[in-house]
Amino acid sequence: MADILPFIDSATATDHLAFVEEAATALLKPGAKEPIEHIEKRYDDVISAIDWFLDQQRYDEALRIANALYRYWISRRRFEEGALAFDRVLAPAQGEAHLLGTAYTNAGMMPFWLGNDERAKALFDKSLEIARELDDRPLASRALGGLARVAMRSDVAECRRLAHESLEISDSVGDTTGRSNALHLLGVGAQIAGDLPEAREWMTQRLDLVRSTNEEFLVASEAANLAMVERQLGNLDRAEELEREALVVGERIGDEFTKPFAIAGLAAICVERGQNERAATLLGAAEALMEAHHMAWPPDERPHYEHMLDVLPKAIGAEAFAAGRAKGRGMSAAQAVEFALSNT
Repeated sequence: MADILPFIDSATATDHLAFVEEAATALLKPGAKEPIEHIEKRYDDVISAIDWFLDQQRYDEALRIANALYRYWISRRRFEEGALAFDRVLAPAQGEAHLLGTAYTNAGMMPFWLGNDERAKALFDKSLEIARELDDRPLASRALGGLARVAMRSDVAECRRLAHESLEISDSVGDTTGRSNALHLLGVGAQIAGDLPEAREWMTQRLDLVRSTNEEFLVASEAANLAMVERQLGNLDRAEELEREALVVGERIGDEFTKPFAIAGLAAICVERGQNERAATLLGAAEALMEAHHMAWPPDERPHYEHMLDVLPKAIGAEAFAAGRAKGRGMSAAQAVEFALSNT
């Protein structure tokens, strides 16, 4: 029996657009779990509205829906779905220029998290081209931030240069959102380069900023980033406090994105404390969460992940490591969080 497609006409498509744009405004804020759940209930209808608008050659509306869904796709780790939707809305290469430029930047984050840097760079480059044609500095800052992320995997110096440029552009126009993103990238770039005190300074600035704006998704993400630096500086209690905060905040707002990184961070802290069996279980849980959404370990996380893969079998034996890892892999996401937050 064929699937019954949702009924779509101009009025219903417009209603879906208004709904998802309103819901999107709350996805960084406290209480984000509720709008996420509302989007999930109407998700198929909203996606159908994208296709209806494209069929009607109403490209601006299609772009607006995709841009509104961006944060939802990130927070739920639905990168492949987001990539497919952005491919559809960008295929005509038509629509209002700022909407197009924003969509290219948002689209670039999908292949980036899937490990397809070539595709991500092409999308960020296109966004930067549009931003410069429009003299749209906030958009240029975001596009440069995307390019900095891609450079992070192969050329950390270039990553840091691009992040500084992004920060300067944002500050020149008082763009708080762009400044926040640039501070994050400067912190991660410094961390990868081994400049840990500098990394701590940038990340602390960013965490203070997103706390002041009450953007809880970004609070969770940056707390996990700063925890990695504090751990490397030997501040294990502070690192654990930050990782736990990332998980607790993430659970409250329905954020699936930060979860595997915070759990992997707690595993690394356990390694430092000699709690190697627990570390193996946490590592397996983090791996399973990453693999469930075909996520690639980002360049700041991968060396620490690979370090644990190297040291844990040596510390407790290959058999015990495999058993602990399998235990973690067998956990549901909820069980993994519960275990990570426990004291056993």
